[in-house]
Amino acid sequence: MELRPYQQEAREAVFEQWETVDKTLLVLPTGCGKTIVFAKVAEECVRRGSRVLILAHRGELLWQAADKLNKVTGLGCATEKAEETCIGSWFRITVGSVQTMMREKRLSRFPDDYFNTIIIDEAHHCISDSYQKVLKHFPEAKVLGVTATPDRGDMRNLGQVFDSLAYEYTLPKAIKEGYLSPIKALTLPLKLDLSGVGVQAGDFKIQELATALDPYLYQIADEMRKYCMDRKTVVFLPLVKTSQKFRDILNERGFHAAEVNGESRDRAEILEAFDRGSYNVLCNSMLLTEGWDCPSVDCIIVLRPTKVRSLYSQMVGRGTRLYPGKDHLLLLDFLWHTGRHELCHPASLICTDEEVARKMTINIEEMGYPMDIEEAERQASEDVIAQREKALAEQLKEMRHQKKKLVDPLQFEMSIQAEDLSGYVPAFGWEMAPPSEKQKQALEKFGILSDAVENAGKAAMLLNRLHKRQREGYARPKQINKLEEKGFRNVGTWTFEQASSMLSRIAALGWKRVPPGIDPGTYIPDEV
Repeated sequence: MELRPYQQEAREAVFEQWETVDKTLLVLPTGCGKTIVFAKVAEECVRRGSRVLILAHRGELLWQAADKLNKVTGLGCATEKAEETCIGSWFRITVGSVQTMMREKRLSRFPDDYFNTIIIDEAHHCISDSYQKVLKHFPEAKVLGVTATPDRGDMRNLGQVFDSLAYEYTLPKAIKEGYLSPIKALTLPLKLDLSGVGVQAGDFKIQELATALDPYLYQIADEMRKYCMDRKTVVFLPLVKTSQKFRDILNERGFHAAEVNGESRDRAEILEAFDRGSYNVLCNSMLLTEGWDCPSVDCIIVLRPTKVRSLYSQMVGRGTRLYPGKDHLLLLDFLWHTGRHELCHPASLICTDEEVARKMTINIEEMGYPMDIEEAERQASEDVIAQREKALAEQLKEMRHQKKKLVDPLQFEMSIQAEDLSGYVPAFGWEMAPPSEKQKQALEKFGILSDAVENAGKAAMLLNRLHKRQREGYARPKQINKLEEKGFRNVGTWTFEQASSMLSRIAALGWKRVPPGIDPGTYIPDEV
């Protein structure tokens, strides 16, 4: 199988990281072939003489991995479960569930150098003690974690386990490059009160969630009639009994709805019937978040509100795959009232900046029609940047009076329109540490006020940007600062020579005014 360009880049990035670190992470959105990528990584490890353990938290994921591995590479797998063991097998790749591998009796069979490589599917689960027990038993193994989570909060947690992020392919990029379906989000005008629902282990309590949701099920079904009658819809609900009740309500409203859960004896038959179109709505209680694919799904409804973005991403990911005749996925959201709780919305899929996410959620709520999430994110970013620029203008007024020699990093970031810098959140341990003295000296050499840079990760990112701008001949921070003090705009886009030329002209006038005939607010420099 020929890998897509981003899959090939991901595979190569993993091996590059393993040259310097032991544990690295790969992030690919649901539907972008993460199993194919780690199968090709495993194949290369075997070629280099390694033994590979593929670890997951559910049996279905392991069988899918073994099947995909065989189809992609032709390699077979040994299995660690019940009485089956890989010890003595000639297969170099083993699949095993974490529940099986974590048992002391099972682990004790293996020398600590038995596996050279460990690949963890759905790696956002690996912070748990069960995974850590397995990893600690094989301390010298290279580790690859694979996940679809877009959440920087999850990444901060994963930063406790992994040393680096080898490669990340984002949802917007996958949509733009034609590998996933565009997503349109619509907020329905139903106010669902969850303010009384408690939190346990970082997310809403399931039983309380179901109780709070129950009074709204008939209204939700009525709203669905307006948008979902001609769509293939998957609905996620908190409890099996809630899922079954909602199925019955939908059928009363004229839908052809089915329900599946972990105890469904005819689960395979129902999923197959849904796939071929016998049902147009499939209700489930969190059964279908991982390991199930039906590309023809073109509507997702999350009636199991969550604070966990990786979980939200998995639910929405059931509908992001491409399918003939499917031009977008419709994602229905609601006016959840949760009081103090942070709640995932469509913005959670695409925004890394919390301020932009909040603005995007408000914009979608106010719009009243399905809105493409990429367009919504772009508009929200512009709104937030405008707000920040207004606040920055006030800040700059005060700074002019202070006559600081060094440039505040926020001013520089806004001047060069670097949202990735202003919205940066550290993920790994080294990034969270304070800037080193060497970093501070380098920043101040560039003219940046190092005391305003909070951590080493931000300092490294800022220095990389400064070096890149210097190589490409763009204006320096001090030049930008002086020209903005005179009222010039968008100076971050000027070249070093353009900035030098204007500063020389202003200096010739004693720094008291700009050259005659020039309006700093509209001035665009000529090529130098």
